[in-house]
Amino acid sequence: MPRLDEPHYFGAGPALLPTAVLQQASIDLLNYKDSGLGLGEISHRSALAVDVVNTAVANIKSLLDVPETHDVFFLQGGGTGEFAAVVYNMLASYALKTGKKGKADYIVTGSWSDKALQEAKRLGIDVNIVVNSKRDGKYRGIPDTTEWKFGSPEDTAYVYYCDNETVDGVEFSYVPEVPEGVDLVADMSSNILSKKVDVSKYALIFAGAQKNIGMAGVTVVICKRSLLQKAPDAKLVELNIPLAPLVLDFAIIAKNNSLYNTLPIFNVHIVSLTTDRLIAAGGLAVQEQISGDNAAKLYAALDAAPEGTFGLIVAKNSRSRMNIVFTILGEGKEKEFLDGAKVRGMTGLAGHRSVGGIRVSNYNAVSPSSVDLLVSWINEFAGTK
Repeated sequence: MPRLDEPHYFGAGPALLPTAVLQQASIDLLNYKDSGLGLGEISHRSALAVDVVNTAVANIKSLLDVPETHDVFFLQGGGTGEFAAVVYNMLASYALKTGKKGKADYIVTGSWSDKALQEAKRLGIDVNIVVNSKRDGKYRGIPDTTEWKFGSPEDTAYVYYCDNETVDGVEFSYVPEVPEGVDLVADMSSNILSKKVDVSKYALIFAGAQKNIGMAGVTVVICKRSLLQKAPDAKLVELNIPLAPLVLDFAIIAKNNSLYNTLPIFNVHIVSLTTDRLIAAGGLAVQEQISGDNAAKLYAALDAAPEGTFGLIVAKNSRSRMNIVFTILGEGKEKEFLDGAKVRGMTGLAGHRSVGGIRVSNYNAVSPSSVDLLVSWINEFAGTK
């Protein structure tokens, strides 16, 4: 049965997709451009498939105004796969430039940056923790930069951070300043294409598609072209730097236009359709305003509630626009809130299993009308209506 109305769905990922995108995709899955074949059936190296990839790449470059110094390509493995890919590729590039095994700086402000840190350690990298914001078992915000302690710039291959922590509701409102000459790497899986970004400040940006720009199965990478040059494998082995699996080797993926192995073309097509809509709607300046307005309405309602209704632990200057997290205070109140939301047509509000509570994911496909409906329920629940 066709979907007639946009659902009021606030799930954190896989997340809501625009109905118009799904409708077009359903046609293309059956018969793409009158080829007689669906997008899940065509060869990933056919002209039709190459055009899908090229269109998605061009759209992302256009939306983010990606400079000529950077390449855009797709991998599989999600953001978690990139935790390892970052290590492999950044250290291999650093080894070419310096002839030595570099170290890595990690800024830990939530569970996802911590997972990336643990993967780097697992791969045998010498890691320096610039700052870890966890206090009493919770991530409550981004510590002042006066508390940060970077490693020696002469030995640091890269600085890593997560721009938006999906689980913990912490988001950077600025680009971290790193020591001169050190490359900056960012996980933007849950806020990419929700705001304008100065890509030139980054050596590497990656993002799983299933939040703002598509469906699970592909990860977009925006990489400084100079990083695609790396030390020979023999040198990496000599330096005890792990060799990247070929499917995570940025140089190979970029050289083959994302098509070194069998890329899920249908998933990339969803990225194309989603970014087409973003461009048609006015680009990231417009989307940034919408995202900011939605988040502001939600936080205003939560802050206006009587004391003892909601618990918001993230510092105001670190609150995420994408993932608004809070708790419902009082025995049985959380279930009451979720049940009431469901009766009113709203789903996907339960917090991550590791932290509980409520999580409102305010991704690009979530409409202002859905946010208004949720704000109304928050006010009614809190007695501030």
